[in-house]
Amino acid sequence: MVKKRQILVIGHNTNGCTPEHEKIAYAVGMEIAKSDSVLITGGLGGVMTAAAHGAKDADGLTVGIIPQADASEANEYCDIVIPTGMGLTRDFLNALTADGVIIVGGGSGTLSETCAAYMNKKPMVAIRNLNGPVAQYIDGYLDHRKNVKIIGVDDAQEAVKKILELITA
Repeated sequence: MVKKRQILVIGHNTNGCTPEHEKIAYAVGMEIAKSDSVLITGGLGGVMTAAAHGAKDADGLTVGIIPQADASEANEYCDIVIPTGMGLTRDFLNALTADGVIIVGGGSGTLSETCAAYMNKKPMVAIRNLNGPVAQYIDGYLDHRKNVKIIGVDDAQEAVKKILELITA
């Protein structure tokens, strides 16, 4: 059996998530499911819930890697819940689990996950024009090491197409 691709979607939790973020994340989740890839998220609210909802509506498989020790803290669209009890340290687990990362806006937690993915040279794409701390790095690098370029895209379909290209390159 061939391993399924695992795509991590990161972005705002409930606090800071706008209807635009939710709409894009939902569409990203749907596209991930249509590509027969597994959706990985942090398993909580906002972008994570919207992406998982989209993937479920397209009959996809969803995994939520949550910072809490209690699986019931995950959103309702997670098929598989991994309760780490690790707090924010779980950002590194999320990044290491992924074959590639799609960034939908976000705040400092999203930046933390982006840094973890960057240090581990995971391919990344980010939706343009959603602001947040990652926006300044779109189409560039996080630092002088130039580990991996964060590729800017304009919509959900382009995000999944590009991340799949980067994963298989």
